[in-house]
Amino acid sequence: MIRFIYVILGNLHRIWMIPKMEYYAKHPEKYSEKFRYEYDKHAIRLMNHRGRIYTEACGVENLPGEGGYVMFANHQGKYDALGIMLTHEKPCSIVMDDARSHMPLVKQFIDLVGGKRMKLNDLRQAAGIIKEVAREVKGGRKFIIFPSGGYKHRNGNYVDPFKPGSFKSAMRARAPIVPVALVDSWKVFDLWSLRKVKTKVIYLKPLYYEDYKEMSSTEVCNLVYERICNAVRAAQKNISVI
Repeated sequence: MIRFIYVILGNLHRIWMIPKMEYYAKHPEKYSEKFRYEYDKHAIRLMNHRGRIYTEACGVENLPGEGGYVMFANHQGKYDALGIMLTHEKPCSIVMDDARSHMPLVKQFIDLVGGKRMKLNDLRQAAGIIKEVAREVKGGRKFIIFPSGGYKHRNGNYVDPFKPGSFKSAMRARAPIVPVALVDSWKVFDLWSLRKVKTKVIYLKPLYYEDYKEMSSTEVCNLVYERICNAVRAAQKNISVI
């Protein structure tokens, strides 16, 4: 948390960027998805520079070259989505817990990339979001989903169990499912330190529709969970899984 406060205080002279982000988000007819995504990434780079945060990407070549897809990642903390977006060249968006999405800065980041807010205790609204994501993925958009539904502070690199229902949007769209393993992402804002911190984003080989068309959402969930767990364990031992 001390790094989060330090980053905020160190960038107070850039507070003008917040209303600018809000303006860009409200006028998608004037500012393309690519433009808005790059502005988000610009803000992330400024934050990382001030906070001495370094993120390495592995397996970028595994990302599908065309069309929409959904990235499913383990959830460790507030930096997770930022680390993925920073290393993901093409514009992508995120599905996020509505309760966490309205905080200052978080709201602006989510709005700028056209993120989806899901009310976890409202089944009808959640079902509607799943349909929206499936429709937009069919149209070529890319999304980040954290299938654990949340994270525990100071949980380290432990991978919380995934929820099978999280995979329904990708399966409904018959889209590629890209497992993403995050390593040491929790350290960014959970460690009580300002020392340089390094995180890793590992893009694993995707599951295409032909790979999972005969599988249930529970089977897909278990397979993706196993792959991510194996990748996290291997990365901690400096073993390549790409």
